[in-house]
Amino acid sequence: MRKINPNAVNLEPVKYLDYVIRGLVQHPEEVKIQKVEGTQETIIEIRVHPDDVGKIIGKNGSVIRAIRMIIQAVNNRDKKNYSVEIID
Repeated sequence: MRKINPNAVNLEPVKYLDYVIRGLVQHPEEVKIQKVEGTQETIIEIRVHPDDVGKIIGKNGSVIRAIRMIIQAVNNRDKKNYSVEIID
């Protein structure tokens, strides 16, 4: 089991997602997370190895839903509008 970094709470969303997603997948070296700034929202694009897409989505979307919920909390904290998308 991977230890949780207590400093991860203060990371910006892209770095935090990178940390979390690399811990979930079988091919962490292929994780790519990119922030695309828009006028009203910032989209965080997640790219992973094709074999790992299911792990990021989770059963019935439970994992991606949890990831989006964490980012929603960051939205509230930072007064910004982030959206998370999985790019395949």
